[in-house]
Amino acid sequence: MGLRTPSERASDDYLTGERRSIMAKSERAKELAAKQKAEAKALRAAKRNSDNPRDWSTWKQIRESYKITREVDPKLPLWLGGTWLLITLVGLAIGLATGHWIFGLIMGFLLGLTGALYMLTFRTKKATFVRYKGVPGAGEVPLGMLNKKKWNVQPAIAVTRQQDCIHRAVGAPGVVLVGDGDPGRLKQLLNTEVRRHEQVLYGIEVRTVIMGDREGQVPIEKLQKWIEKLPGTLDKIEIAEVESRLKALDAMKARIPVPKGPMPTNMKGSRRAMRGR
Repeated sequence: MGLRTPSERASDDYLTGERRSIMAKSERAKELAAKQKAEAKALRAAKRNSDNPRDWSTWKQIRESYKITREVDPKLPLWLGGTWLLITLVGLAIGLATGHWIFGLIMGFLLGLTGALYMLTFRTKKATFVRYKGVPGAGEVPLGMLNKKKWNVQPAIAVTRQQDCIHRAVGAPGVVLVGDGDPGRLKQLLNTEVRRHEQVLYGIEVRTVIMGDREGQVPIEKLQKWIEKLPGTLDKIEIAEVESRLKALDAMKARIPVPKGPMPTNMKGSRRAMRGR
């Protein structure tokens, strides 16, 4: 074998270096792919074990909604089964009338499942109101159902020791203050909050409503629709300006830390939650 020239040795060294570089890049790519696969697996596991419904799969949300709703609504299986059966029979009847009963049966079956899901949504919403009705802080439940693109909701902007509280919703109709608790105690609290808000809103209307079943009040199950039906008077720019002023207003007020959602009915637990423990 003859001696290699310097140029041949340089070429071999270059090729060897290129192969090593390619191998190193391949190893790094494998490591990165394995790391990404492990992270994705961990994320899926975290979502499966998460307590936040937003992390659940669609079927798990349906299953959990069914279980929770049935605790309050024992007739739920009858509502769901009846809805599915009725729509399926209607589809079958239409199929028989048109001479395509198999097609009608299949369409009725699929539409029946869709109808049952809508019925589950309706019964779940109704059961939620039944579950939290009369619980301190329950006003946050219907307010949380408002369209987040149209409404900015701030729960418990003012709270008393008796667990009466004021919630706030800001949208095109302006500012809506929702009283949640004893009407007698809420009247003075609402008046105070209205004056406080009007000092920074300069003419923007501040509406008030007390949640309850007495005359002149709005029941918890009707509060969402009551707010959504209010006439709009502000555009997006004005809404942003109102939210900015309210943010500054809240920053000036020393607020008691309050847990999100309806407050616990046990007084000992309530005091512990309000202390932030």
